[in-house]
Amino acid sequence: MSGGTEFLPRPSTDRGHSNHGWLKTFHTFSFADYYDPRHSQFGSLRVLNEDRVDAHTGFGTHGHREFEIFSYVVSGELQHNDSMGNTEVLKRGDLQMTSAGTGIRHSEHAHGEKQVHFLQIWCKPSVSNLKPAYFTRHFTDEEKKDQWVRVVAPVGEAGVSDAREAAGPAPVHSPVSLRATLLSPGRNLSHELSPQSSKAYVHVVQTSGYNPSTPSGNTIRVYAPGTQDATLREGDGLYITSTTGAGTTVSVENTGETVAELLLFELD
Repeated sequence: MSGGTEFLPRPSTDRGHSNHGWLKTFHTFSFADYYDPRHSQFGSLRVLNEDRVDAHTGFGTHGHREFEIFSYVVSGELQHNDSMGNTEVLKRGDLQMTSAGTGIRHSEHAHGEKQVHFLQIWCKPSVSNLKPAYFTRHFTDEEKKDQWVRVVAPVGEAGVSDAREAAGPAPVHSPVSLRATLLSPGRNLSHELSPQSSKAYVHVVQTSGYNPSTPSGNTIRVYAPGTQDATLREGDGLYITSTTGAGTTVSVENTGETVAELLLFELD
């Protein structure tokens, strides 16, 4: 610990990993047959899976309770159906949130003739027995170019609406904010965490391809005052813990040669 901020890298090669043929997946936290007590959750962030689902395949109808579940589509198209009557095809830039609450059933399949690459994110809500709800938000690549765009935020905050057709971040009943960016080579981007946020997590999306064992793609430098820099490759993550009681500024720099897609979770 130095200066009240600690970095702990989470290399992609250490994540849980499964290749089922139709599904190629990485698990940042314990999930399914992968279990690691050192990586079970981080704050209310419980699941961060990076999934690639082949055309004409997918996850059959199954149930969830007491989780807020996000699908962040990187490429391809994702077909969603659920017990609330929602049917939708999600595309690049879409972020879909299902608040499972007292219980829902849903299915997710690759739509069309191409593989779909998406991140599956689960958060534990602060309130139990919520009425199930469904939201979709869309964020263009241009919006995310070289700036942080908040795509998920706690409901009730200024500018965060739980209206079905509203714009802005998808609402979550959990102390979690999620920001996304498409960072150009050589560009730097900073974000000051709120004083209430004691944790953050950076994830570098595996946009250049499926890399189960050999680090590849862009290199990202992450730095904050009073702590050593961290260098991440595609698929890598970084735990950030702060004990200063004040906002910590986290900065990222794309030291690679192509655009990098990054996610920044801010957690109480």
